[in-house]
Amino acid sequence: MLATDWSTDLCRIALYVHEGGYETDPTGFLAEVNRLIEALTSRGLYVIVDFHVLDPGNPLESLDLATEFFEAVASKHADKPNLIYEICNEPNNVAWEPIKTYAEQVIPTIRRYDPVSPVVVGTRGWSSLGFFDIGADGPREIRQNPVEGTNILYAYHFYAASHGQRERRWLASAAESLPLFVTECGMMHADGDGPNDFESARAFFDLLSRWGISWAAWNYSDDWRTSGVWKAGTADRNRWTDDELTETGRWIRKRIRSGC
Repeated sequence: MLATDWSTDLCRIALYVHEGGYETDPTGFLAEVNRLIEALTSRGLYVIVDFHVLDPGNPLESLDLATEFFEAVASKHADKPNLIYEICNEPNNVAWEPIKTYAEQVIPTIRRYDPVSPVVVGTRGWSSLGFFDIGADGPREIRQNPVEGTNILYAYHFYAASHGQRERRWLASAAESLPLFVTECGMMHADGDGPNDFESARAFFDLLSRWGISWAAWNYSDDWRTSGVWKAGTADRNRWTDDELTETGRWIRKRIRSGC
């Protein structure tokens, strides 16, 4: 449906690491990620493989799991030209240096098998490029001390009902000097719930279009929160019709189908 009815060219596989995720069953979760990569590739989609670091926010605490996971994924799928590796979703309560150290240990694991596919590095302050960290100086520290390697991008996340003109100015300023990928965004509040702010969302997406920044919306599921594009219970009923879309789903589907 994403590739045909929605006309999208990208899907992000968000693999939670902790919080009941990968660390509890590496074999089972890896098998599911491999299944999804194959299915999405067969439909002609780009695939973001997201190692969804969230809590704990210091990615170095997940380093062993990350190297294990990306060793398995890259060695199996390196021949695919559609993979994008997102190595740490939203670092938080951590300085830039540990994030950089983590990235420079994980990326060589990927590059042993896949020397060219894009790698997206999460940024401090829940991938706000550091703007949300008290005492941080935004992306200047990244510009002055970038991750070593090739074909590297930096993540920026926004939620339009929580973030507005100030955050759009930040994003535009960072885009002047850094390669960016908005690997997660939404029209609602930053917790994935609450009312949508479509006016703010339109301003964000217009900015992304102006700067040529790729993006992925959160989230393609039947989550009961506002962010779910399908009404709760849709997957259980195996119904995937327009009537099952939420307000969020209708809006983002229209945006994707319009090519914006």
